[in-house]
Amino acid sequence: MSWLPVSKPLTAVGTLKLVEAGKLRLDQTINDFYPDFPYPGITIKMLLTHRSGLPNYVYFSEKHWPDRKKGMTNQDVMKMLTEFKPNRYGAPGGRFFYNNSNFMVLGAIIEKVSKQDFATYMKDSVFNVAGMTNTAALSKAVYDKIPTNVIGHDKIWRRSVVQNFQDGPLGDKGIYSTVRDLYRFDLALRDGKLLKQSTLDSAYSGYPDAKKGIFSYGYGWRTFEHANDHIVYHTGWWHGFRHIYVRDLKRNIVIVLLSNMTNGSLVKLDELYKILGMPVLRKNAYSSHGDFIIDE
Repeated sequence: MSWLPVSKPLTAVGTLKLVEAGKLRLDQTINDFYPDFPYPGITIKMLLTHRSGLPNYVYFSEKHWPDRKKGMTNQDVMKMLTEFKPNRYGAPGGRFFYNNSNFMVLGAIIEKVSKQDFATYMKDSVFNVAGMTNTAALSKAVYDKIPTNVIGHDKIWRRSVVQNFQDGPLGDKGIYSTVRDLYRFDLALRDGKLLKQSTLDSAYSGYPDAKKGIFSYGYGWRTFEHANDHIVYHTGWWHGFRHIYVRDLKRNIVIVLLSNMTNGSLVKLDELYKILGMPVLRKNAYSSHGDFIIDE
């Protein structure tokens, strides 16, 4: 298994399965599940599209989590948000702002709605259905040491990056997988084993800022739409790992690159895209003007 910081597309599929089952609605708010949550007006759709305006728990938990040797759970982070009420980044439904809190909250809501822990729900409802036999959600809140031999490495000092308490929350990260299993995930989506086509179409539709460009963000997917090209993809970077997962919906091409070194190799893929006859994408490309930028 390899660390998979591109967990968000998988969490989005898990969320949308609950929507299809009638157990969740995109217009429901966080307060429907957590009445005391101090940031009202944030819907499931806003979480999926990174437009909630929530503060990023990765930053404020550094100050407020008491036991650095113990991993936080999603429910722990929800309690911290409710208790300490850090300043939000923006208004609900405002501008796009990529933020791990959005998918951490989705993970917490999945647990509430499904009445299962996130790892069990994802295994039963997504991984097993797609035939992903070497994929699991693994939390530092459950394991003293996450049971995988894959170690992330720092780009400067070439040293391994130690797991810490922030490796506990799931949904925004925490899913381990393989190249073969992500190919199976792609096939399961294309074959309709996980979601209806109408649901997938909505997930693949970008929800851009006012100045629409060719790059945007759907439900857990970065999107590229230009002329006849329609590509959905995601990148990931966390604790010594960097990955990219690209699905060309028109050409039936899937690219999976998993790396345990946070260097710049996965942002230099122009030749690969050209060989495959695809438009050139660059890491986390997103701009309301269609410009290529590097963020995160």
